[in-house]
Amino acid sequence: MIQAVNVSLRFGKKALFEDVNVKFTEGNCYGLIGANGAGKSTFLRILSGALEPTTGDIVISPGQRLSVLEQDHFKYDDYTVLDTVISGNARLYEIMKEKDAIYAKPDFSDEDGVKAAELEAEFAEMDGWNAESDAQTLLNGLSVDPNWHYSVMKDVPTDIKVKILLARALFGNPDILILDEPTNHLDLDAIAWLEEFLINFENTIIVVSHDRYFLNKVCTHTADIDYGKIQLYAGNYDFWYESSQLIMKQRKEANKKKEEQIKELKEFISRFAANASKSKQATSRKKALEKIELDDIRPSSRKYPYIDFRPKREIGNEVLSVENLTKTIDGELLLDHLTFNLNSTDKVALVGSNEAAKSVLFQILAGQMEPDEGSYKWGITTSQSYFPKDNSKIFDNDMIIADWLTQFSEIKDATYVRGFLGRMLFAGEDGNKKMRVLSGGERVRVLLSRMMIEGSNVLMLDEPTDHLDMESITALNTGLTKFPGVLIFSSRDHQVVQTTANRIIEILPNGTIVDKVSSYDEYLESDEMARKRTVYSTTEDEEEDD
Repeated sequence: MIQAVNVSLRFGKKALFEDVNVKFTEGNCYGLIGANGAGKSTFLRILSGALEPTTGDIVISPGQRLSVLEQDHFKYDDYTVLDTVISGNARLYEIMKEKDAIYAKPDFSDEDGVKAAELEAEFAEMDGWNAESDAQTLLNGLSVDPNWHYSVMKDVPTDIKVKILLARALFGNPDILILDEPTNHLDLDAIAWLEEFLINFENTIIVVSHDRYFLNKVCTHTADIDYGKIQLYAGNYDFWYESSQLIMKQRKEANKKKEEQIKELKEFISRFAANASKSKQATSRKKALEKIELDDIRPSSRKYPYIDFRPKREIGNEVLSVENLTKTIDGELLLDHLTFNLNSTDKVALVGSNEAAKSVLFQILAGQMEPDEGSYKWGITTSQSYFPKDNSKIFDNDMIIADWLTQFSEIKDATYVRGFLGRMLFAGEDGNKKMRVLSGGERVRVLLSRMMIEGSNVLMLDEPTDHLDMESITALNTGLTKFPGVLIFSSRDHQVVQTTANRIIEILPNGTIVDKVSSYDEYLESDEMARKRTVYSTTEDEEEDD
């Protein structure tokens, strides 16, 4: 159990939290939700002890171990990968190192022998002999190649480090598990594995995530941060949304009835206050009027952008033809003779564990990279807009965002262009922000503004949900499902893929594809998926035998 008691956090005169009282109990998984800037990550830091509240206390049941998903990707650069994971259980790791130091002594004494025996007993009690295999199991579940397991962390790519730090947090069955955006940089297979791990986890979990499907899958409770308060709901994200909307509706209806009652009482008092025979009734109604209090209904602090992609031209039947497309980068075959066609009703989700392969295909189709072999041809009625996963070059300039966006508009009118920015929550002077200083989420919203203003009938989006808050992801999801043109997109958000795509193209590790007309969930359950898994598990076994 972990509990916040009268917790407040103030920065100067501004209060981020005010007298928060909330208890997180064993056996439950709590999804911590709230608008951007509501303080989700900050509250997790308070719970973990990384940040002191202005007032109040955090109470943890005696003897319970708390584990946190680290955000510092460089903190363990001098550790091996396995040591990083095992250090998630600080006491176990301390015993391992202390034992090693004693046994390495050239002048091993009787006193050292007694100490070593004590450490060995504690080590065995903590199941230390299985620590390395347990760590490897976690890493394998998160798709960390065994070739990395004995590497030093500073030599590991960032996307792999993220998985290792997640394995570190999960290691050793902690009593309280605190996870801030654990699905970031995970492929869909790794996310599915994490979901099953957390569903079967028997202790306390508190998680922040922008992935609605993930929250619905793993959470038993929802903790909603709004206006500096935290309200607990029993149930997952969808249950919270329905419950909160119902509560708001009931409060509004109750207020409406009270307003009607107030109006009737005031009319009676006004008509009969001066009438001697009715004066007692008027006085009685005055007292009744004074007792009626309207509920103070504050609007949510959440803000939803408005995303609406409207093609300027209807698309024809011939959309895209791809023939034998092949690409190798740095000796790795990413695309191997890809051949497929798109038609005018396709909404294609690109999936697969190789993120680079998907991005390379997008870049080729967008004309930003040449294939080694093969060709592709867009239909003459098509117009394409491309959302790149790596947008750093686009924002490496000092233009203000309104001027930058105007370049892509047929109508060179400031009010017209700023209207698109306004839809994406850039109000007033926000349109004068310089491109270079924008946050990750702001950059995504600017690029989506460009796609809306271009009015293309083919949209290519490479991980557009990265850096977005849940409200923006919900708005983007709605915009994509309503879009009447052709989509090719990749996303780690299961719900976006499931509700948007009608066709799945998976790029396999060998650079070939599986192409199936179906929803994502149907694809995961399909025979093709089962055969693919069998083929690759067999191939890996053969490689190990060799």
